[in-house]
Amino acid sequence: MREVASRQELRDVLQSWQQAGQKVALVPTMGNLHAGHLALVTEARELADRVVATIYVNPTQFGVGEDLDNYPRTPESDRTDLRQSGCDLLFAPDEDTVYPRGLDDAFKLAAPPGLTSILEGKSRPGHFDGVVTVVARLFCLVNPDVAIFGEKDYQQLLIIRSMVEDMGFDIHIHGVETVREGSGLALSSRNNYLDSQQHAAAWNLFAVLQETAELGAVAGADFRSLEQQAEERLKAHGLAPEYVAIRRARDLKKPRAGDKALRILAAARCGTTRLIDNLELNRACNHDD
Repeated sequence: MREVASRQELRDVLQSWQQAGQKVALVPTMGNLHAGHLALVTEARELADRVVATIYVNPTQFGVGEDLDNYPRTPESDRTDLRQSGCDLLFAPDEDTVYPRGLDDAFKLAAPPGLTSILEGKSRPGHFDGVVTVVARLFCLVNPDVAIFGEKDYQQLLIIRSMVEDMGFDIHIHGVETVREGSGLALSSRNNYLDSQQHAAAWNLFAVLQETAELGAVAGADFRSLEQQAEERLKAHGLAPEYVAIRRARDLKKPRAGDKALRILAAARCGTTRLIDNLELNRACNHDD
């Protein structure tokens, strides 16, 4: 695995691959890698001739009071894991490389409010503006044929797909199913913040989503009641829910009669650690919910 940090070094490597007619996959990360990230690299190997992983903790997607300064950074183990997973190139830029004009003078994107004013966007104002800003920059620098993202951040996945379509990027966005612990807890870098007692409680987020998805698949289910009941069950397990929502999978709008592909999404705090998760919920809606 090669490692580069500058724009010019990145261009030199990519140019040689492009001249050889090789297809390139991009796996953007913020480091502190776990099995979920490495599953993206493995999937990328199936979809392209060359795999580029990026490690960059992007400041523009962190809000006031969020954990930018304390975000876990594990560069040595990240390099080892990427190398063993078959990554061809690690692009690990510094802030001046990603934002050469500085953060204050940088050109930034604003994601449309229809997808950013709800759920994660409502809980984390400005977060998705930072996401699309940095992802668009990485797309321009790497110019991949395909980019790989995890379904755990489902709203982010939809927003990036919308950005690619709207801005005309010739990039296929490929989603990969959430990787979980044996308990069902979705793998996340923030799981490192959980102590043993909190870790034992955190898996209940997945358990409650599973139960709610099963109940929601029943004809005539009242989605609003199921969301409220799920929040109460999370509280009973010692979690502090921010939202539980059953939405259309394609655009996260509230389901209407005839909608079949749905998603149940949730965010909850376990101690001071914020957890998110989602599950597929497929059914035929016979009423407006």
